[in-house]
Amino acid sequence: MANNVQPCHDLDPREAKSPSKMLNLDVEAQLREEEKGFDYAKRAQWLRAAVLGANDGLLSTASLMMGVGAVRKDVKSMILTGVAGLVAGACSMAIGEFVSVYSQYDIELAQMKREGNMDQKDKLPNPYYAAFASALAFAVGAGVPLLGAAFVNSYKARLAVVAAVVTLALIVFGDLGAFLGKAPRVKSTFRVLIGGWMAMAITFALTKLVDHLGLGVV
Repeated sequence: MANNVQPCHDLDPREAKSPSKMLNLDVEAQLREEEKGFDYAKRAQWLRAAVLGANDGLLSTASLMMGVGAVRKDVKSMILTGVAGLVAGACSMAIGEFVSVYSQYDIELAQMKREGNMDQKDKLPNPYYAAFASALAFAVGAGVPLLGAAFVNSYKARLAVVAAVVTLALIVFGDLGAFLGKAPRVKSTFRVLIGGWMAMAITFALTKLVDHLGLGVV
């Protein structure tokens, strides 16, 4: 009786037995699985402490400097205000971040103890690292308007330079945060930029109004 079973030609035996090709296929498959399974939400901790901290430092310090610049034309007043805002803001950010992350740490640690699963303890957020990163990022952001104003003596030119460097920094921080967080870059950057402009404009206008009404300290 004749055998009607035909040999399978779908796979070259030499390719199937090639260790290098099999290894390449395994590596590619593993990389694809890792890319699919990567959780970008895990970046939230250091993104919040770094990019967003720098953005907070940039906006708060620039707004303070613009507010003082609305009623004081000398460069010394603006620089001193910026330095005070940098120091106070960095300390506030560090303390706030430390308390927040430590609370999260305590909650997650208590949950692990209840479940009897302490193997993941090393993966819990570190409040000391978060506080340091937050303070450092805030100081870096706050340094942008300070450097912009430090070397300009003309009052109007100084305000324009501060607004320009802050605008550029807002674009960079907004785009970087969106890129790292895999968010829509144009939309996120535009939102950050508009919010920064509004913060500076409102602070400038309200400080000018208070001074005009004679409510400020002479």
